[in-house]
Amino acid sequence: MRLCTFLVDGRQELCALVDGDTQLVRLQAANAGRLGQPDPQLTDMLAFLTAGEAGRDAGQAALDFALESRIEGVVRKVADPRVQQLAPLPRPESIREFMTFEQHVINCARKFGMKPWRARLDEWVETAFGRQHTRAYRDSRPWYERPVYYKGNRFSVVGHNGEVRIPTYTRAFDWELEFGIVLGKGGRNIPKDRAREHIGGYVVFNDFSARDIQGREMGGRLGPAKGKDFDTGNAIGPVLVTPDEVPDPYNLTMTARINGEEVSRGHSGGMRFSFEDIIAYVSQDETLYPGEFFGSGTATLPESGRDRRGCGVEMGRFLKAGDVIELEVERLGILRNTITQG
Repeated sequence: MRLCTFLVDGRQELCALVDGDTQLVRLQAANAGRLGQPDPQLTDMLAFLTAGEAGRDAGQAALDFALESRIEGVVRKVADPRVQQLAPLPRPESIREFMTFEQHVINCARKFGMKPWRARLDEWVETAFGRQHTRAYRDSRPWYERPVYYKGNRFSVVGHNGEVRIPTYTRAFDWELEFGIVLGKGGRNIPKDRAREHIGGYVVFNDFSARDIQGREMGGRLGPAKGKDFDTGNAIGPVLVTPDEVPDPYNLTMTARINGEEVSRGHSGGMRFSFEDIIAYVSQDETLYPGEFFGSGTATLPESGRDRRGCGVEMGRFLKAGDVIELEVERLGILRNTITQG
């Protein structure tokens, strides 16, 4: 299923998208038509995820009934002005953002840790002698040992077609080509070989950043703080795609466009640490819960040209008011946001 949260006549509802994401099915309304009463498992996205297999069965039954019966008002057009698409999970239980793509780590080590001439020299050393002889590699060694992350602001989430506001204090507003997971099952000390059972669905993710502020903050050995934490800073969507529709999450093409121009292309297979690695690592002596969100980090690949650049800071191109940024991930859809001045 392809699921999302919509404002329908001013009220949040869990919906399924069909017909190429052009129509929505109000699952609770469909269930009421089918059984004559609401189902607590379909109250919202978190209730659906928490219910596990029973929630998925209830959602599928409601969806099938709606498509067969076509009861008036249960199936609506996404373009209907009376509905508004929100993030699939408007308020995640938590946000953890990882760095799983090696090339992004290396690029950032050069961008934030070296003067331009030193970064160029380091790239030459890599070409001539290999990555393990570079300063960027040496400076990044701890990253190779475990999946590192920071915790984001779960209250600053925006969905597909939502406006993203540039903070007033930045002059370097950035985007990142990512995707992520939402947990559908909690647990503690989860083994890697059972971790996929805990994934409730996949989403496209754009982690916006105030890069100039982030660089200053992290120079103090903490952060990011206001480099990442501001209203509308986490764009998640367009839908949550259940795992049965994503047979191989590590074989997905990823594309970024600004104002219709393709600026980056990545691939989910470039993750050094899989989501299964991440779940196993984070759950060590820590209980995880349905509705927690994990981001992949910027999808930057080690090939030449634009594929080595998965965000604006890597290519020297930042966002400005009026820009439209689109992230597309195969099987998951297109997440589109318009940039405005805060």
